[in-house]
Amino acid sequence: MRFRVFTEPQQGATYDDQLAVAQATEKLGFDAFFRSDHYLAMGGDGLPGPTDAWTTLAGLARETERIRLGTLVSSVTYRPPGILAIQVAQVDQMSGGRVELGLGTGWFAEEHAAYGIPFPAKRFGMLEEQLEIVTGLWSTPLGERYSFTGAHYELVDSPALPKPVQERIPVIVGGGGAKRTPAMAARFATEFNLPFPEFADISAKFAGVRAACEAIERDPNELVYSTALVVATGANEAEFTRRAGAIGREPAELREHGLAGTASEVVDRLGKLKDDGVECVYLQMLDLHDLDHLDFIAREIVPQLG
Repeated sequence: MRFRVFTEPQQGATYDDQLAVAQATEKLGFDAFFRSDHYLAMGGDGLPGPTDAWTTLAGLARETERIRLGTLVSSVTYRPPGILAIQVAQVDQMSGGRVELGLGTGWFAEEHAAYGIPFPAKRFGMLEEQLEIVTGLWSTPLGERYSFTGAHYELVDSPALPKPVQERIPVIVGGGGAKRTPAMAARFATEFNLPFPEFADISAKFAGVRAACEAIERDPNELVYSTALVVATGANEAEFTRRAGAIGREPAELREHGLAGTASEVVDRLGKLKDDGVECVYLQMLDLHDLDHLDFIAREIVPQLG
């Protein structure tokens, strides 16, 4: 089981805050640093204000050496697919081939209104076309041209540059939909992610993606199956309760929906997730200043799930 650190900087974090977490992520042996791609805080004042996801990852690409870097997830409403392909390929070059792209439909209408970003009612078609375009641009051989005509986007005679370092940038598609999301994951993704699921639903959701792969004659084992869950833990109940309070959550609710409690409780929960087919866990860290929390997880929890 792989463990990745997942942050929500729109809630209030500078670039330097994120850099400190990313460098701790690397030092402590975690697999990756991921961040959300949002421009508006969800509760609270969000001070000092948002940071752009791909600008941030470009900086981190030059200030880390090993960890993977990516978004969970970028919204199709923020960037035209051609621009997104250029940005991600460039950050992949800057990192020496360590970038991954999570892409989704977007959902937070208020942030679109706050920053003047169009928010169409129907976005699944945009997502499907963007997935086809970005992967098509990256995979077009050097010297050849790429064109695309769809309901939402048209590209004409693109040189399909720049190329990423990686032969195939990992693409993450996620969500709880029963049909369209599994179908898109089967067609385009290297990883399927379930964000904040009900624990009882995980096995069935993964089975739906596997069935979608088989329907197009793709080996379902080619995909990585992952989940994202909030984490709050500690050496004892008092430490856990303190960390729950620091992120404005109730201990009982965290135990029901997240990776929460003492180390032994979190290890037990992760073991059950592993039995359900989870291969990679995104640990949602909501207090970016509590680096001791990361250190505790790395020392007391991760080694037990190797």
